[in-house]
Amino acid sequence: MASLPEIACDPSAPFFGSMGAAAAISLGCLGAAYGTAKSSIGISAVGVLKPELIMRSIIPVVMAGIVGIYGLIVSIIISTSMKPATYPDASGYIDLGAGLAVGLAGLASGMCIGIVGDSGVRAFAQQPRVYVTLILILIFAEALGLYGLIVAIVMGGQKPQTGSFKCVTSN
Repeated sequence: MASLPEIACDPSAPFFGSMGAAAAISLGCLGAAYGTAKSSIGISAVGVLKPELIMRSIIPVVMAGIVGIYGLIVSIIISTSMKPATYPDASGYIDLGAGLAVGLAGLASGMCIGIVGDSGVRAFAQQPRVYVTLILILIFAEALGLYGLIVAIVMGGQKPQTGSFKCVTSN
């Protein structure tokens, strides 16, 4: 009967996984918050001039919120995969990288959505034909966060599978 391969499972490995989960949710929500706040400034300006356009102008806020959901998804995936007794070093590093990938992509996406949303809804208030272009630009900005989510999920699939190895701790 073949024995299981031995993999290093340092007690500090869950720290790196936890930092990945923290980076995913905190940076993703930071991007979502910035996108929401920045877009809301433009929406407020539109509401003063043309209150009938407010509901069509909240699209950037909705899209910014989705960026935070990407971070939440990856954070939950990382957190539920961590079992400290059988959590190898490689998994900790991969989870840290996955969390940073989705978190930083979400931060960039949220910043882009906020800037485009602010100026876009103001332009929409002055010229309604700008609306379709605004939505397309926001979709491309949202795609940046989606790219981070995809990379994080692919990275998570590269981790050693639980039960197919034996953990050894280095002293």
